[in-house]
Amino acid sequence: MPFDLSPAPETGRASAAPSPFAACDQLVHGAVARITGGRSPLLATEAWLDWITHLALSPGKQMDLLLRASEAATHLSHHASKADGSIDLGTWPYDWLDSAHRASRDWWHSATTGVRGVSQRHEQVLDAKISEIYQALSPRNSPLTNPEVQRVTLERGGRNLIEGGKNFVADIAGGKKKAPGTPFVAGKNVAITPGKVIFRNALIELIQYEPATPTVHPEPVLIVPAWIMKYYILDLRPQNSMIRYLVGQGHTVFSISWVNPTAEHQTVSMDDYRRLGVMAAIDTIGQVVPDKKIHTAGYCLGGTMLSIAAAAMARDNEDRLASVTLFAAQTDFSEPGELKLFISDSELTWLDSLMSQSGGLPGEQMAAAFQALHAEDLIWTPFIHRYLLGEAENLNDLMSWNADQTRMPRRMHSEYLRSLFLNNDLAAGHFVVGGRPIAMRDIRVPIFALGTAKDHVAPWHSVYKITLLARTDITFCLASGGHNAGVVSEPGHKGRSYRVLTMPGTGSYVDPDAYLVRAKLCEGSWWPEWQRFLSERSGALVAAPLMAPSLCDAPGTYVLAA
Repeated sequence: MPFDLSPAPETGRASAAPSPFAACDQLVHGAVARITGGRSPLLATEAWLDWITHLALSPGKQMDLLLRASEAATHLSHHASKADGSIDLGTWPYDWLDSAHRASRDWWHSATTGVRGVSQRHEQVLDAKISEIYQALSPRNSPLTNPEVQRVTLERGGRNLIEGGKNFVADIAGGKKKAPGTPFVAGKNVAITPGKVIFRNALIELIQYEPATPTVHPEPVLIVPAWIMKYYILDLRPQNSMIRYLVGQGHTVFSISWVNPTAEHQTVSMDDYRRLGVMAAIDTIGQVVPDKKIHTAGYCLGGTMLSIAAAAMARDNEDRLASVTLFAAQTDFSEPGELKLFISDSELTWLDSLMSQSGGLPGEQMAAAFQALHAEDLIWTPFIHRYLLGEAENLNDLMSWNADQTRMPRRMHSEYLRSLFLNNDLAAGHFVVGGRPIAMRDIRVPIFALGTAKDHVAPWHSVYKITLLARTDITFCLASGGHNAGVVSEPGHKGRSYRVLTMPGTGSYVDPDAYLVRAKLCEGSWWPEWQRFLSERSGALVAAPLMAPSLCDAPGTYVLAA
């Protein structure tokens, strides 16, 4: 549909139109950024200079490194001559190469850490760069030095390499986008909980799900997913769909489905996502289920935006929320985890230049940033299996969803990274909505906050900082698993567990270590715990409300856009 927006106020610092000279610089930066993938070529240079100049004036560290190199060389020399008498001759050359590779990586880790005077950030940047290099140069990544690949090649007469070549050509041709033959397709075998799209604007479709019980809790539930992902991560197959679970427990559920932005959306702001997203959904639900407060739940970036909307509503004395739930969502970005390696003035300047040429950030660009953080698991292990062993890619529903990538509008993404990640404006009380700053401390409705133990995107210690910002009753739940699998953790999922503790808004601060001691450890899915939180804060059961007039069936049209 046509995208027509009145100008939204800036959420960050005002900036004048660029001069011709600045525009020239941006053009050059954009051209370079296309080569570097949006990464600043200067940040690594700054880190290397910081390290080498401090190392040059650290004779003690230099002596330590010389001794470490000598010890490693002696060990490898003994290994090469089979001096220890314990080496398997059948695997010896591969074992020695692997040992040499690890020893070299360990030496460089020692060399780039613990140098007096080097900034912590530069240490982390160097360590990440060296890890990328050594993961790429691992002997496992070559058919000449990987014994498993050589064994399979002999057994299959080289057909694995032929199949691997076919996989490589197919991936290059498809740009690693979701293949037409994927076993999971939204509206066919995922995202199939019955429902209707009842509202649409330029940014969202709002889905109302059909009731599955004759009576329901009177307060509806609104789900605000992140627009960095498609909403149906919470509505995968029927057996692991959170939305279907909630409907089955007697909740009237609504979910936002965000548009997949194009260059047409490049001027969309953070505040547009609040106004045309969260607030438009709340207004619509108020018409469908009038005079009822709304339980709201936001996932990842959607949870951050929900927090902003809830704080603005509280500041303005709007009393339409029954509770706020945050799934792996940060409100304080002082410790954002591994993503901080990509967040600096230099990095964001180059990223802005890249986005200015295309109007936004492609999904592949975002995926590449996450893959770089865990290259061994996300790049090189799949490389071996798919291209060297010639194995077919067996996607499960979560992997298929993850490949269904979305884009990010230029203005919104720049505001988000600068005001939240770089400046931490929301936690500092500097984030402006409607011309005035907002604060998490204004939120008075109960909060349920979920962190996941192995989350590298929104580390649970960072998510936990909501307990420092909000002055209301907070139930903090720490679930096993990571950023996605820890959330999609349905009842019956084997090996799942969680901790939970409710902290009253009038009580003293409970630090993370104390939380781990005091929180109750429970086996199984955390979903029933959250459902109890919702039902205990809801009224007596009533007849299910009528469905609103429909624009089309769920999952709608926005989620299907490539």
